[in-house]
Order: sequence, then structure tokens, then C-alpha cells
Amino acid sequence: MTTNSVQKRSKPRIFTLMFDIGQLIFVNTAIAIFLTFVMKVGPSFSMTWVFSMLIGTSINLTITTMRWVIWRHNKPHRPSFLLMCAASAPIGYYLGGAAGMLIYGQKIPSFFSIMNRGNLPIVIMCVFISLFAGIFFWNQSKLAELQAEQEKEKARTAAVEKQALQAQLQLLQAQIEPHMLFNTLANLQGLIAIDTARAQHMLEQLIRYLRASLDSSRTKKTTLKHEFELTNSYLELLAIRMGKRLSYRTDLPETLASQEIAPMLIQPLVENAIKHGVEPKMEGGSIQVSASLKGTNLQILVIDTGLGLPPDYNEAYVSSDNRSHVGNANVRERILALYGPDASLILRPNQVAGVVAQLTLPITETN
Repeated sequence: MTTNSVQKRSKPRIFTLMFDIGQLIFVNTAIAIFLTFVMKVGPSFSMTWVFSMLIGTSINLTITTMRWVIWRHNKPHRPSFLLMCAASAPIGYYLGGAAGMLIYGQKIPSFFSIMNRGNLPIVIMCVFISLFAGIFFWNQSKLAELQAEQEKEKARTAAVEKQALQAQLQLLQAQIEPHMLFNTLANLQGLIAIDTARAQHMLEQLIRYLRASLDSSRTKKTTLKHEFELTNSYLELLAIRMGKRLSYRTDLPETLASQEIAPMLIQPLVENAIKHGVEPKMEGGSIQVSASLKGTNLQILVIDTGLGLPPDYNEAYVSSDNRSHVGNANVRERILALYGPDASLILRPNQVAGVVAQLTLPITETN
């Protein structure tokens, strides 16, 4: 355990102790004022205040000691705890009063003689105050337990959310791979017979893509360099399959290569650009993927020259087969959970043709 962690844990305890002491002084002072100016007890306020402080502190210590002796670290039952608080009042009153008499040079009487000297009303008042304090601190303890349980529940919820995000990532992976993988294998089968060199190149790119894709699905964070390598492998596979109908370019500045990012955020945008933009277009089109810094944010652009967005396009709409632009919807949900409201995914028409997908993420520390 480091020094900083010890300090972080000890500070709240010190503050709690100081607060409890302040409360005790305040209550004891209020009792001294009441006894001196209302009940006209004691020769002077100063002496009454000293006795009040000693008796109140003694009752508090008696309750704390008896609670530890009886229950140790176990949680006491409420009726038993309040009965113990009431029983501690006479004992604390006698011990505190004896200490005060010792300070002022008075003879210390026996316990029962103090009860018979007209101090019974004050002792009864101490019993009620002890009961009130017991109820108050019991409720405070209950509130602290509820807050601790709430924190545990938050931790459990956060753990479940992390598991859900990981499951969502794996689901997204499963949604992307079959569409591309089966088409690639079908093309590979045809190329083996007519163009062995091209088939070999396609197989190499498929292996690179699957290896990078597998790494992404098993990690919570990756780098832009790794994600762009995955994107390049994916686009190269499609370029081999689609031929002249697809051209692509990626642009990752060296200064951003080690920038951390959640995995599988760029891939769905590229997949949607191909599937809904370039591939259905008879003459095909181009894909451009780039990353840059915009102020305090990382901006990733996926620009295509495909069919573009339909006039009635609605990103919130999910088709009956649950496959229409599902990648974009998943990306939006994931960046909201991972990065908060500062992150965004905006789709807008490209100036020439096609779509611009703009992914904006808050900058995180780089390795």
C-alpha cells in the first residue's frame, strides 16, 4: 500500500473524528448553558461547563467501551443497543462527576450517595440524552450502510456495463465478419483457379485481417496504429475482390499512432460505407480514412463516394432484419458509454458524392 493511499483513507477518518468531537463539545456546552441559566445549577458557568464536558465525554466513552465489549465487531440489535446507552448514562455521570470533584479538590462520594443527593433529575436527563444520541448515531450508521451498499451496487452495475460492452463488441464482430468473410472465401476459391498470385495475396491479407480482428475483440483498448492496420487489411481484401470498382487511402499522422482508442470503432464505419455506399454503386467509388486532432478532440473521418444518404435517412431507424446501418448505431451506443456526451458520430453528405462519417472522441493519454 502506498503512502498516498494511506493518506486518502486516513483523511476521512480524521475529519469524521474531528466532527464527532465538535458535536460532543457543542452538546456538552448547550447542556451547561441550560443547567446554569435555566435550572440554576452550580455556582458558576465555568464549573458547570467543566462538569458537563467531563460527564458527557465519560458517557460517550462508556457507551463506546460497552459496545465493543458486548458486540465487538458484530452489529448490535437496536433495542439492546439503546438499553445499553441508557445504562451507560448513570455510570458515565458518576465517572465524569468524580473526575470533576477530583479536579476541584472535592471528596468523591460513592455511586449511590450521588444518586441520593438530588442529582436524580440530572441523571434522568442524561439517560434521555444518551437515548437520543443512541438513536441519532444508529440512524447515521444505518445511512452509512445504505450509502456503502449503494456504492457496491454502482460498482456491480459498472462491472455489468463493462461486460455488456464487451459482449456488444463481440456481437458487432460477429455482424461484420460473416458478410465480408464468405464473399472473400468465395472470391478466393475462384481466384485460385485463374490467378494464383492474386489468390495468394488475398489469402495473406485475409490472415492479417483475421489476426488483427481477433486481437481487437479481446482487448478493451487499442491504438490508432492497430485500428488503421485492421482497416487497411479489410480494405485491401475488398479491393482485391472488387477490383477497379474500389480505391482507398488511409492517413494516420505518426504523432497519433500510439493514441489509445476503444477497439472496433473505425471498422463498422468503413464496413457501412462499403456495404451501403460503394458496393451497390455500379461504377463503385473510393474510401478515405483519416485521423487528426481538432482542439482537445480526436477526429476520425471515413469519407466515401458511394450512393450517399437517402433523402429520408434516419439513423435511429432499424430495419426489420435488424441489419440496416447497425454498425453506426452500435458505435454511437459504445462511444456514449465509453466516452460520455463529449463523443459523437455525425453522418453528412459528401460534397461530391457519398457520405462523410465524422467520429469525434475526447483525447486520452497515450502510452
